[in-house]
Amino acid sequence: MRTILHLDLDAFYCTVEEQRDPSLRGKPFAVGGRPEARGVVASCSYAARALGIHSAMPMARALGLCPRLIVVPPRFAAYRAASAQVMTLLHTITPLVEQISIDEAFLDLSAVAIAGDVVARQIQTTIRTELGLACSVGIASNKLVAKIATDVGKAAARAGTLPNAICVVPAGEEAAFLAPLAARALWGVGPRTAERLAELGIATIGELAAWPAEDLRARFGQHGAALAQHARGVDERPIVTVHISKSVSKETTFARDVRDRTTLEQTIAELADGVARGLNAEGLAGTTIKLKVRWTTWETLTRQATLAHPTADAATIAALALRLFATVWQAEAALRLIGVGVGNLSQPSSQASIWELNNEE
Repeated sequence: MRTILHLDLDAFYCTVEEQRDPSLRGKPFAVGGRPEARGVVASCSYAARALGIHSAMPMARALGLCPRLIVVPPRFAAYRAASAQVMTLLHTITPLVEQISIDEAFLDLSAVAIAGDVVARQIQTTIRTELGLACSVGIASNKLVAKIATDVGKAAARAGTLPNAICVVPAGEEAAFLAPLAARALWGVGPRTAERLAELGIATIGELAAWPAEDLRARFGQHGAALAQHARGVDERPIVTVHISKSVSKETTFARDVRDRTTLEQTIAELADGVARGLNAEGLAGTTIKLKVRWTTWETLTRQATLAHPTADAATIAALALRLFATVWQAEAALRLIGVGVGNLSQPSSQASIWELNNEE
């Protein structure tokens, strides 16, 4: 049996901001963009969450719910530095650390000769005393259940406060722990899948586990087979200590809708340059160039094209993105968002250049 620990830093951005400005503690505030620039909430304090504010909410709506909400511009360099300190600390416990986001990680404690809940309390204490941060922890025999345990622990905490929770699921009790939870709590169950499950009368993970696996496979394909396994608390995925990015992308939401083609094309070139810098920083290149546009109607579409050889060259990325833009450009329509990305990444020995574009399809 493995012992997997999932760690989630509580209100991470906000806690870092409170270190900078202690007067924010206990107040409703949100980290994110300004409402007049169509900003969204990246994170918010628990005092703000108690008022119904949540991440990804438009900042204008958040201010509508709480006119006294304090809006704090994000400082991503500070968040990355704090995250690096946490991950360094976790690596002193075990080398088997999988960072899945700036504020989340899995640890495999199977070879650690200390009980998982004891390690969890030690981690919480060390992170709080040495770094001034709070975290919640889930412990189980696999990644799926450990992650859900963290969510359950946080949800059980008193509203309006940092949860600082620890939730342990003993080996052999995975299915019983999951059974009463809503099907949406399970990884892989998004809105569309939840709607289809509801049509079958499946509302909880336990009901999903009781449904014939063969029928789930017939209805959902391989995804259905995975759902059947996960609903029973089975997840054999290992800890992955090294990740190669699947894609690198940049996008921007305009403060005001933009119709001017020259401005849009200039923005595409700037985004392509940012993507290229990101690729080169990671030593990566890709063959799939992607363009994303969102009209003022909120209609969103993507277009992509594939090169014969991978590239991380800004001019090449911009040229193909502009070519894609020409296929969707509508003279009278205004855009609110535009993005450029590169996918199908690798660490190539040779790269495509702008001179090859004329031969690419």
